[in-house]
Amino acid sequence: MLGPGVLLLTFLVVAATLVGLFAARASITRKIGRYSARVRREDAIKHIYMCQLDGRSCSLESLAGRLEVPRGRAARILSELSDKRLVHMDETGLQLTNDGERVALRLVRTHRMWERYLADRTGLPASEWHDEADRVEHTLSAVEVDILDARLGHPSWDPHGDPIPTADGHIPLDKGISLIAVELGRTVEIVHLEDEPREIYDGLLRDGFLLGGRLDVFSRSDRCLCVRSLGREFELTPVAAANVTVRYLPVGEHAEINQFVLADVHDGETVVVQSISQACGGVQRRRLLDLGVVRGTEVTRELTSAGGDPVGYRIRGALIALRNAQAEFIVVDRIDSNVTEERV
Repeated sequence: MLGPGVLLLTFLVVAATLVGLFAARASITRKIGRYSARVRREDAIKHIYMCQLDGRSCSLESLAGRLEVPRGRAARILSELSDKRLVHMDETGLQLTNDGERVALRLVRTHRMWERYLADRTGLPASEWHDEADRVEHTLSAVEVDILDARLGHPSWDPHGDPIPTADGHIPLDKGISLIAVELGRTVEIVHLEDEPREIYDGLLRDGFLLGGRLDVFSRSDRCLCVRSLGREFELTPVAAANVTVRYLPVGEHAEINQFVLADVHDGETVVVQSISQACGGVQRRRLLDLGVVRGTEVTRELTSAGGDPVGYRIRGALIALRNAQAEFIVVDRIDSNVTEERV
């Protein structure tokens, strides 16, 4: 049987342990709370900045909607930002101070640089770049972003075509015009895809709209804009078309509607690689090049899966499985075409 002294000592040890655990939990909770509050403040600053950039009025209601918080909570966030001299109110609505704009540019630079990294150095699907960058923009320091910038070769544009602010806050000039404003009969090249709202962006990706893709604009009505690309026709709603920025190509150029791609090849047919579409970039392009998909390479379609996707192709002696979406990027010629060996 334990004596009174031992029981008292045991009680004190257990009590001290519980106090330590509760204190640690409270500390973690406070840190999470501070982090969450900081993220909300930074999201608010970024929202105000994007409104200013787009020439839209920013109000308490729009901020509450963007942050998905009640108006009262949004008002408290604005009060905190005002106390820190990051925002102010004038006759046009909420505006950033110079210090607030510097914070916004840092967040935008981090976000777009991280999207550039995800596109060029990882296999993450394009539909997930924005949400991942939304999380990372609150965690990387300015020094870490500068290091990433150097590793990526100081890119000026993110994978959607948005300009990446430099370390000193300079922003490259926007390029291109909205697809919805393009003259009928002209051919254009996609230079930017707006990634918000997510539903419209995902729909554009599913239809194969990518930076560098060419479009022939041939019809317009109040309900849709009709374009043609690589033999396919698309009807875009005005909202979707407004989310695509393009540049004019010289008169006489077209979207190569008769282009023959690897996805069109029949079982047992051998073709020769002519090029890889400029719309294919980053990790996906490097993988095709590493597999030997270069100008002059012979490719034979040998094996089709039960579902039709992927397909097995004989490339330089190896049987390689490619998705149809990948095969559509590979422009090929019939075997009797006169081509020379040259890296794409």
